[in-house]
Amino acid sequence: MRNYEPRKRILVTGGAGFVGSHLIDRLLARGDEVVCVDNLFTGTKRNIEHVLDHPRFEFMRHDVTFPLYIEVDQIYNLACPASPIHYQHDPVATTKTSVHGAINMLGLAKRLKARIFQASTSEVYGDPAVHPQREDYWGNVNPIGPRSCYDEGKRCAETLFFDYYRQHQLDIRVARIFNTYGPRMHPNDGRVVSNFIVQALKGEDITLYGDGQQTRSFCYVDDLVEGFLRFMDLPKGANGEPGFPGPINLGNPGEFTIRQLAEKVIELTGSSSQMVFRPLPADDPMQRQPNIERAREYLNDWQPQVQLEDGLRKTIAFFDALLTEDDRGS
Repeated sequence: MRNYEPRKRILVTGGAGFVGSHLIDRLLARGDEVVCVDNLFTGTKRNIEHVLDHPRFEFMRHDVTFPLYIEVDQIYNLACPASPIHYQHDPVATTKTSVHGAINMLGLAKRLKARIFQASTSEVYGDPAVHPQREDYWGNVNPIGPRSCYDEGKRCAETLFFDYYRQHQLDIRVARIFNTYGPRMHPNDGRVVSNFIVQALKGEDITLYGDGQQTRSFCYVDDLVEGFLRFMDLPKGANGEPGFPGPINLGNPGEFTIRQLAEKVIELTGSSSQMVFRPLPADDPMQRQPNIERAREYLNDWQPQVQLEDGLRKTIAFFDALLTEDDRGS
């Protein structure tokens, strides 16, 4: 007689966003039921329109700063603006999304005895004095700067997750996400990859801040989502206690200067754009590179597979089609 594993019902907050929509695709592809919750502040139905009629998909417009009453088996908490333009637009709302949102989702997970994933960020390391960044580094963050609403909001969310883990034995998973890119990025989110590609495709000047020598590590979205799934699929302990909670860095350890990225985008788009330089924003970190030894150890030797040039080609193709579609609609 054949045994069938029960289908999971999974909640993804922020599911209409860039990363969330790719996660939903993977969950549906493996047979799960998915409830996508998003207030559509930065997410868009365009990212999930291809699954709106899927029999195992449900969309709910809701703000996670308010409690949510729903029955699910697992929770991925991805809800929060992730680009400086968006999270600085309403910094109080950004902090509330991270903190109140975490409290509400943790409360839901506690009631349901459900495993819950927190999408944290490399920004918890601030402008790091340690390079590359390891999970045991506590960070160098300005608590009162213009980026603090996001940085400190995510740090507080991690605090809440680990307090629920210790106090209530909640089965948590905390991942610190480094720069991620790919199709479905918001064209006006102010992130470096989308900025450069859109400017190059339009033939506009490519804007770099500072001298362009600050570094970032760029992870293609498919690699990131694979890390999410492996992390959430880790088993509980032998006696049924919560499994490994993290935190775990998820990102590509390949390190590039911002100028190198701009040059590669110009090359791949065949653009005539010129680089122009502007003053460096406050608290912008000079270095960002994940140490992923912990991910390799715990997540079945997880490491990114998509090289930067290959990922950029796919992302450029997405934006090229998007800009062409928008031109036709204007």
